[in-house]
Amino acid sequence: MTCFEGATLIDGKGNSFVANLLIEEDRILRILKDEECPKDVETIDCKGKYILPGLINSHVHICADPTKDFGDRPAFSDAKRAFIGLKNLQSHLRAGITFVRDLGGYNFVELELRDAIKNGDFQGAEMIGSGQCITMTGGHGWTHGREVDGVDEARKAAREQFKAGADLIKVMATGGVMTPGVEPGASQLCQEEMAAAIEEAKKRGAKSATHAQGTQGIKNAILAGVDSIEHGIFLDDEVISMMVERGVVLVPTLVAPYYIVQMGEEAGIPSYAVNKAKSIMEAHKESFRKAVEAGVKIAMGTDSGTPFNQHGSVVQELIFMQRGGLSPMEVLEAATYKAAELLSIEKNYGSLEEGKRADFLILEQNPLEDLRALETPTVYKKGKKVII
Repeated sequence: MTCFEGATLIDGKGNSFVANLLIEEDRILRILKDEECPKDVETIDCKGKYILPGLINSHVHICADPTKDFGDRPAFSDAKRAFIGLKNLQSHLRAGITFVRDLGGYNFVELELRDAIKNGDFQGAEMIGSGQCITMTGGHGWTHGREVDGVDEARKAAREQFKAGADLIKVMATGGVMTPGVEPGASQLCQEEMAAAIEEAKKRGAKSATHAQGTQGIKNAILAGVDSIEHGIFLDDEVISMMVERGVVLVPTLVAPYYIVQMGEEAGIPSYAVNKAKSIMEAHKESFRKAVEAGVKIAMGTDSGTPFNQHGSVVQELIFMQRGGLSPMEVLEAATYKAAELLSIEKNYGSLEEGKRADFLILEQNPLEDLRALETPTVYKKGKKVII
């Protein structure tokens, strides 16, 4: 057993207090608020430091290379994708992101990586994955997704993802920035197509996510029964009300268009993508602000793998979320327990509670005063200090 003594614990559920954290093997054994560390265990002095749960990134593309996967998409082999994915999972873990949700992979390579990490073959962030995104013919993400037309094909595509080992499904409700010839605001899969795929997920007790940027496409996805809206760029009052009423989670990915605009055509990003990103940025920020004010559930996700949106880079997203109206404590909740709830892993992850997995970060500075304190965490995974 090891006792982490005297830290300020930020528990992931909105609480902050000084306590001793007692770890046995890979679990939190006890949280000692009014008791000293036992005399017969290893003690690590954490006085003046801060401990919080490992972060959870709810939207990544783990096998995507953010410096190459745009424009003329590289024809990487599955073996190369596996190397890219493993490197990216390790980057996330080093940065304090101990669990991720992949929302659009490549030939199910990411699911093999998920299993390898779970089995202890390699160090890296743990993950769940949706397999291939389900999109209409020629729709957003068609280059690596499963193209469908009609209710029966959508249903079959969902079944294929689960057959391959997916944990959830992702449907494409609208166009997006990176696919040429589609518009972010335009609807794509119809409500009935998405409902058929989502029904297959619900039959298995699994969740669903949707790439949804335009207002009507978001409404279609909500009516189809989706669990989370990814991006949510054009939210109107009706959509926001629907999300609050039905408990639909927003994963905003505010940094995704930001990096495209920041790097621009000079970095090799196609002009069509840069122009689309510029056209949606203000609406994106305003929609997030309105969603926060209305009480929409928020989970943190970055869309890592999109252009220059690096794996393991999370602090800028947290800062944007704070600027959009969340308090620092609410930002940390969105990146820990609320994300765990979305991923259906909250029984073991996302908060500092007795019996849960000992995935946590030690910080030298208070993240409630400055979220940049998360830039240099000491990371513990399954109760052991991460050294990669």
